[in-house]
Amino acid sequence: MLGQVIALVVLVLGTAALGVWWSARQGAVRAPRETPAGIDWASSGVALADRVTFVQFSAEVCAACRSTSRVLGGLTGSASDVGHRELLVDDHLDLVRRLGVLRTPTVLVVDGGGQEIARMSGVVSDTQARQALHRVPAAVAEADGEGQS
Repeated sequence: MLGQVIALVVLVLGTAALGVWWSARQGAVRAPRETPAGIDWASSGVALADRVTFVQFSAEVCAACRSTSRVLGGLTGSASDVGHRELLVDDHLDLVRRLGVLRTPTVLVVDGGGQEIARMSGVVSDTQARQALHRVPAAVAEADGEGQS
């Protein structure tokens, strides 16, 4: 009986630790992966903004994707040089494979030249999106509204 109680306590503590770890990873801004050379965003149907673009890989049946899309759309709506493009993974399997997208939503922060600056997976909050945006210094003033007259 005591062995079963100990096993149950260990199981509950392990599950709680896994839950805390998983939550901490949601939307966290990470360093970019090595972007493969030769990605032509335009031929993939992705028009990049002048300074920075949030390229979001989503699935049709994904509540986290819709939430992330609202956050990024709200952030980029007030900035002329910051864009948000949402791509369905089913329609862009070639990019998904080449860029190593393993889950939805995955958001790549791409500069005007097409280079990946940062990457986020899971639900992205406004604070996390702004943190990623701050990796591209020229885009910060626009997104914060300082560049508007």
